Amino acid sequence: MSSQIATTAVRGRFLDIQHTVAQAHEIDDQVRYVEDGLIIMQDGKIQWFGSWDEGQKHLAENIQVAHYPEQLIVPGLIDTHIHFPQTEMVGAYGEQLLEWLNTYTFPTEIQFADTAYSEKIAEFFVQELLKNGTTTALVFCTVHPESVDALFTAASRRNMRLIAGKILMDRHAPEALTDTAESAYTDSKALIEKWHGQGRNLYAITPRFAPTSTNEQLEKAGQLKAEYPDVYVHTHLSENKNEIAWVKELFPERKGYLDVYHHYGLTGAKSVFAHCVHLEEQEWDCMQQTNSAIAFCPTSNLFLGSGLFPLKKAWDKQVKVGLGTDIGAGTSFNQLQTLNEAYKVQQLQGEKLSAFEALYHATLGGAKALSLDDRLGNFNIGKEADFVVLDLNATALQQLRQSRAKNIEDAFFALTMLGDDRNIAVTYVYGEAVYVKARCTRSDD
Repeated sequence: MSSQIATTAVRGRFLDIQHTVAQAHEIDDQVRYVEDGLIIMQDGKIQWFGSWDEGQKHLAENIQVAHYPEQLIVPGLIDTHIHFPQTEMVGAYGEQLLEWLNTYTFPTEIQFADTAYSEKIAEFFVQELLKNGTTTALVFCTVHPESVDALFTAASRRNMRLIAGKILMDRHAPEALTDTAESAYTDSKALIEKWHGQGRNLYAITPRFAPTSTNEQLEKAGQLKAEYPDVYVHTHLSENKNEIAWVKELFPERKGYLDVYHHYGLTGAKSVFAHCVHLEEQEWDCMQQTNSAIAFCPTSNLFLGSGLFPLKKAWDKQVKVGLGTDIGAGTSFNQLQTLNEAYKVQQLQGEKLSAFEALYHATLGGAKALSLDDRLGNFNIGKEADFVVLDLNATALQQLRQSRAKNIEDAFFALTMLGDDRNIAVTYVYGEAVYVKARCTRSDD
């Protein structure tokens, strides 16, 4: 990882959302499309952004400009919920959530006690993110501190912004995967001190979900959050109806599933709850009042048969929402494919997901969900220079469809329906190209 990033510049077609919004219909007013644009970056940050004609006078003579005339450049894609240890078990057959955990997930995660194994999968995982245009992710590790070290080390080598944490789990799991309330606290505290705010790394206190933590452990998690208010909380909530019933049996003293977390001080602006498919009305209100966020994980919700996330309700209730792939219950690292499934989830509820709303959730809306919209999510000057160069014509079918695109909105919508990792031409992280597709067309001015 280099300590100083040189001044670099990229020319091409740019599309982003300029500001966060309160309602979906407001997004159209914030869309920014620059047909021939220029971005100038210094030390990993956006120094200037605008049209090529205007920008040329801001270029120093010695700066080479990477030019992508045929592609589309969008902000780096943001994944608000993903499990790095489940990479190798994606697409495991035939179970719903609780059975799936016992049959596939726990046996896979046991392997991460081995440092070398953790490092191998972490390296593959980070490269797979970048290959799919994901530049920021909120990540579950395993119960083992080694898994956290491996992931942050792999991300640091690329100057990549990741948020991650060790799982807290002291019951209802194999002995080889459980910690204790005290060891969870001690290990997490050490990892926070080691990694949070180091480079672009951020830490998340990570109870797997309420059923696998005792009251004592959740109390310790709340203690950590009180001691380190700047760190994140990342967990699961109301994914599956059997899971919800189990939580109510385990915590009869609480008003509901979310109230378990809220009681222990685990809700808030930097708390992200994956799924939230079956929230009750008072839980929606608590999410809004505490400024907590939801990770919408459509491929996972469909794969495990969990249900249809009510995205319109989140807009109505003014609850922050980001997009999550949820590898490995989710079936793709790719946010274009995730948006494809999100569109279908909306259709099944009689709602629509527009192209620009899709872009919002995958970029600036995801940044807002992670309380990072001051640093990420669009091309505003001063923000961190993470972005993706998209090839809209990676297949013959895409080329035919794009030849009929009426405008940039139609072109991007078609991409979200037909796109995958083949459409990721180049991924830039902190101003540097960290992934380049072998056959990407590029010219230097």
